[in-house]
Amino acid sequence: MRPFPTPLLFSAWLFTSHLLLSAPPQKADVVIYGGCSGGITAAIQTARMGKHAILIEPSQFLGGLTTGGLGATDIGNKKAIGGLSREFYEGVYQYYSAPNHWTHQTRETYFAKHVKSSESETTQWTFEPKAASSVFEEMLAPVRNKITIVYGERLDLKAGVKKDGPKITEIVMESGKSFAAPMFIDATYEGDLMAKAGVGYHVGREANSVYGETINGVQTLGSKHHQFTHPVDPYIRPGDPSSGLLPGINPLGPGEEFGGDRKIQAYNFRMCTTDVPENRREWEKPTQYDPLWFELALRNIEAGDLRVSWNPSRMPNGKTDTNNNFAVSTDFIGMNWDYPEADYPTRDRIKKAHENWQKGLLWTLANSPRVPETLRNAYRSFGLAKDEFTDNDNWPRQLYVREARRMISEYVMSEKNCKRTEVVDDSVGMGAYNMDSHHTQRYVTKEGSVRNEGDIQIGTKPYPVSFRSIRPKAKECTNLLVPVCLSASHIAYGSIRMEPVFMVMGQSAATAAVHAIEQGTTIQDIDIAKLKARLIEDKQVLDFVPEPSGTLKLSGIVVDDAQAEIEGFSNEAATISGFFGSGYRHDGDTNKGKQRIRFAPELPKSGSYRVSISYSASANRAENVPVVIHDAKGEHSVIVNQRQKPAGPEGVHVLGVFQFEAGKKGWVEIRNDSTRGHVIADAVQWILE
Repeated sequence: MRPFPTPLLFSAWLFTSHLLLSAPPQKADVVIYGGCSGGITAAIQTARMGKHAILIEPSQFLGGLTTGGLGATDIGNKKAIGGLSREFYEGVYQYYSAPNHWTHQTRETYFAKHVKSSESETTQWTFEPKAASSVFEEMLAPVRNKITIVYGERLDLKAGVKKDGPKITEIVMESGKSFAAPMFIDATYEGDLMAKAGVGYHVGREANSVYGETINGVQTLGSKHHQFTHPVDPYIRPGDPSSGLLPGINPLGPGEEFGGDRKIQAYNFRMCTTDVPENRREWEKPTQYDPLWFELALRNIEAGDLRVSWNPSRMPNGKTDTNNNFAVSTDFIGMNWDYPEADYPTRDRIKKAHENWQKGLLWTLANSPRVPETLRNAYRSFGLAKDEFTDNDNWPRQLYVREARRMISEYVMSEKNCKRTEVVDDSVGMGAYNMDSHHTQRYVTKEGSVRNEGDIQIGTKPYPVSFRSIRPKAKECTNLLVPVCLSASHIAYGSIRMEPVFMVMGQSAATAAVHAIEQGTTIQDIDIAKLKARLIEDKQVLDFVPEPSGTLKLSGIVVDDAQAEIEGFSNEAATISGFFGSGYRHDGDTNKGKQRIRFAPELPKSGSYRVSISYSASANRAENVPVVIHDAKGEHSVIVNQRQKPAGPEGVHVLGVFQFEAGKKGWVEIRNDSTRGHVIADAVQWILE
């Protein structure tokens, strides 16, 4: 027990505490809580507009995931990124244009091996963590006189927000320090300021019915990626349910298909590893090592899954951004459900558990005799980079919080926005990445083996993000913006949640905040036309419709999937070339026998027509796709192997010649009955013979 302070020391402590608690708040025009990439751009934009910003970072470093290991930028169509976000990637290009920043390889070698020649000559989208920190420092330097950066201060989770009606007047830290401003921005991954300000939010997955979606909620049928390829026994003693389940497996089952829950997609650390021997640190066994946690990984290998279960994307200087891949990998599936709303000690424990998981997994895979030598060597060939995160024992400082709280505002971004079936007119930036959710849980199938659930990877079209989605409802708060934990459904947030987009949203949030100050109004009542004009002036990209990216130029009469009558086939993609128009649809390799898409042409005259379909071939396609042709003589069935590249004229697959009447009486229908693999529906062509 610590001794009670002497009277003199106790009096000094009381005096110091009184001064701290009674000290007036530190003031600025805009207070930004959270120094991730979006917080940094918010601070820079505030300063560039002539206002003073206070940027509060609870840790001791800025940049969040961008400086914390995520060097392989996820964005999709890079034309969607403008403003300060693009400035950052231009800064990365300039950083690597300096010869002294190349130590373990040359710039020419890296670009020749790992960068597509089609990429811009002024931007670079892959980088080392320390390079990202350097670029941010360069961007902050010209406006540092208008930005006060505060490190190591965390919001008091009990009494951290003071309000006057719907307006925040002051925020209070655990230390007792407080900050006041006309406008506040919550740029944390967790949304703590938003939550403590009384703003409505959601944690977990919504049911599909909530926002009229198709790929939200529980997805046992749709979870095809990063999956077990062989049956793996889930019990501590194989074959003995009475022994209990291995750690990390949900005993309650996955839940109702397409139903909502409080589960969130998995977190991990984006490790910066290297295979350069002099810079490589070997995997070390963590002090808190429980072999039972890694039994599932070993059994999966012994069952026959010999894939190297991680994804090291190459960064400059022989380094990587190493991410999750396959069935058992760096994602600590199901172990983060409590994180979004937890207190700080609980979050610290969850973060440490994730660190122990990844370190323990990599040590096991590199050293266990149950792992084949070829696999052990693959893991041993890489190790943590000694020259990164030197203040944290070479381990990434930032946990990849892929999803936590999500605000519920006047407008909730949803699957419909990502597919551009609903387009907003109050854009403050764009998203362009796939709707991407990592797995949320592991469960036991009725056959008695382990299965992952929750992973969804569905293509999008570049789409605008609504201003209403980054501001709360007026009745809840009138001087707060939320560019990171913004208003979006689980599946839409899976697309929006990319670091370049957070930078875009941070800049736009700051622009809106300054406009509210200058116009003397609430954040909900600013002049949206003036906001959009300033965003465009600052080179933000608010919307564009990409040129059709298909490689097929088809003659005759063509009906694209966008004009078809659809039942199912809700998955859209443009990943594999060989399609017509802006993309194609597929069945997700799910709901067999329940999905069909009908192409009905308007033919100018009766006669014999050569009918063909287009599809992009791949090894994951179905070999037995049923296609039904309805012509003047009735229905005809054709089976198509979509693994084989179409060999017909103009790159299509010819179904045959059929007799059609003039008008819209005929059709072609692609179905997924009894198929194994993805069924593709792109376009149908009619050529008069």
